Amino acid sequence: GPIPIPHRRKPSRYRRGTPPRTQTQAPRSLRISSSASEVTPLKPGRSAQQNSSSIQERHTKSNDKPRESMAASSLMTSMVLPSREVPSRAASAITAVPATSRVAPSVRCSAAAARRRHVALRRPGTTLGPPRTSSAVALAGAGAEATVAPPPMPGLPTTGLKDLSCCVEAQQFNREMLEELFIIADAMEGVKPGSDESKMLAGYLMSTLFYEPSTRTRLSFEGAMGKLGGGILSTESAGEYSSAAKGETLEDTIRTVEGYSDIIVLRHFSAGAARRAANAVPDSPIINAGDGPGQHPTQALLDTYTIYKELGRLDNIKVGLVGDLANGRTVRSLATMLTAFDNVSFFFVAPDVVKMGDDIKAELDAQGVHWEESTDLLSVAAEVDVLYQTRIQKERFGDRLDDYAAAKGKYIIDTAVMDALPLKSIVMHPLPRLDEITTDVDADPRAAYFRQARNGLFIRMALLKVLLKV
Repeated sequence: GPIPIPHRRKPSRYRRGTPPRTQTQAPRSLRISSSASEVTPLKPGRSAQQNSSSIQERHTKSNDKPRESMAASSLMTSMVLPSREVPSRAASAITAVPATSRVAPSVRCSAAAARRRHVALRRPGTTLGPPRTSSAVALAGAGAEATVAPPPMPGLPTTGLKDLSCCVEAQQFNREMLEELFIIADAMEGVKPGSDESKMLAGYLMSTLFYEPSTRTRLSFEGAMGKLGGGILSTESAGEYSSAAKGETLEDTIRTVEGYSDIIVLRHFSAGAARRAANAVPDSPIINAGDGPGQHPTQALLDTYTIYKELGRLDNIKVGLVGDLANGRTVRSLATMLTAFDNVSFFFVAPDVVKMGDDIKAELDAQGVHWEESTDLLSVAAEVDVLYQTRIQKERFGDRLDDYAAAKGKYIIDTAVMDALPLKSIVMHPLPRLDEITTDVDADPRAAYFRQARNGLFIRMALLKVLLKV
């Protein structure tokens, strides 16, 4: 048979004991010319001066290269030697991005500049919508892992927000003011502890006077002030644990607290209480955190902001308002605020004893806004972009317990309603809820009510910045 030929190992091109280089490790004989941004091999056996002359000579010749060739050379360099600024986990995905395309760090800019940037990056077919990805991620392609830089923090407002001295009614805000406030709220989402933005309200004090129970509104206001470096003076159950229990009037309480703080957040059980407080101290900012069955403008702000973030638009939407529409200050304020946008339609679904008030219907008619009432929750759910559920508020019925029993549990959002709801629609609720939304709906991605509550922090941070003129 044939004589077997012993197999010879292919000689390694590495010296014994020298580990092979990784793909991203540059050879020792390569250096980066700081002036030419290209790879220049250093010839062994030559002095540093000779090598320097060679580099200069190559740089002189490279001026004759076409621009595309130099750009390709620079791109190749960044691929071989990734920048230290890029995290190692994301280096392979982002190293092909030229240095000039990296996202700039968060800086303060004028509100007008932020507004121009915001408008220029709107999504197609929408009236409002900030960029959701950074330029680095967009250039690196889908699937790239990178930290998206927050939008820059705007300076002082340029729209009607600059003249806003208090926040007591939803009617105070027009479209331009809302759009600018939402730009500021977007920036507030990127505020990090210890940053310059987190100290913008240092030295300011906010008083929270809540004559009614609250969880989300009170904590989000206090959290907003704390995240921006301000101080908080708070009284829980002010009607019971303040001088109001001794008979002190609201006006006297507000005039007293004004001397201790720079801004006052008030929740009261009487409709119109926030306007009375604002009239008592015209030189101090007052924020209405809910006045009985009257208004809740900051809830309307965060609700409108949530719709804008979830749907990407505020024009051409259909909104279904469900539940206690007579006593629900949230839906009353939201209906008023959404009239600032184009082609908005409302569907009111409520028991007879808590139908939407005639004053809101008259306001919608005056603005030329379409609305209709229905008793069929499933048919409304199949049409709307936003299904806004509310709790039947037992505390508003007083001794009318029969009316409360007739209204409670009549309209419930469950899996059957979610099956009728379009896939791109959302369900909202100001919370707290009882049984008007079943818990098995929570896992549905269209259930936006907990994201809605979180947005309250950012919109209230933005409102504090605007009212305190910082």
